[in-house]
Amino acid sequence: MVSVNGLEIAHRQSTGTGRPVVLVHGNSSSSRTWQPLLDGPFGRRFRCLAPDLPGHGGSQRPDGGYSMATFTSAVAGFAEVVGALDAVFVGWSLGGHIVLEASPQLPDAAGYAVFGTPPLPDPSAIPLGFLPNPAVGVGFAGEVSEADAEAYASAQLAPGSPRSPHGAIADILATDPAAREGIGAAIGTGAFADEVAIVTGLAKPLAVLHGREEQLVSLDYLRGLKIPTLWRGEVQVLDGVGHTPHEEDPEAFAALLAEFVDGLD
Repeated sequence: MVSVNGLEIAHRQSTGTGRPVVLVHGNSSSSRTWQPLLDGPFGRRFRCLAPDLPGHGGSQRPDGGYSMATFTSAVAGFAEVVGALDAVFVGWSLGGHIVLEASPQLPDAAGYAVFGTPPLPDPSAIPLGFLPNPAVGVGFAGEVSEADAEAYASAQLAPGSPRSPHGAIADILATDPAAREGIGAAIGTGAFADEVAIVTGLAKPLAVLHGREEQLVSLDYLRGLKIPTLWRGEVQVLDGVGHTPHEEDPEAFAALLAEFVDGLD
């Protein structure tokens, strides 16, 4: 546990001592989602640091409510406290949006990687960036039932996946309902940065990864973006996985991410 901007932030870390990598989880998740990466060869090589966002996992709930600034300042502040401002910042789903919007606060970052994250210029692009899936709405609701949590967690897997969503369901139910409401309000009112402008002007390398069986995010939308620093010049697609490739096929995901990290100056 570390103190960041007056909040107690829980986190997990790996045993590696190489280049720092900060891993930022998604909406209604926690650092638990990164455990396969932390425990595997990737975590044994690199100094991986995975915070729980405010109101998620074991981290404190803020008194003043939630906004994108709540999360971006928490991630940037966490990186400073743990001495990882020069890290590679990896964001999944909401975590990817947070990493992109935090990038102006992270000028020393070595690079960025996002997945399950369609950069949005404004709310009008939401129907383009996201696929029509009724489970998406659970991520912006306050109190959710166990059935809703199961539907939301299952939608993050490839269709027909035999993988149990039990861990994700527990994370969803443990998340502060006000966090989801705050995220929904930010999206509804357009209270988030122009992320397309951010990726267009990004000076550091950006890897965009995508599960081919993704049920929530549009690959066509991602491929239509102009990202001058896009790693390898195209979206990197992982076969056989959906919105959570780091859990569904951690070996393939870690190998691809390691290639990106190894290629940075």
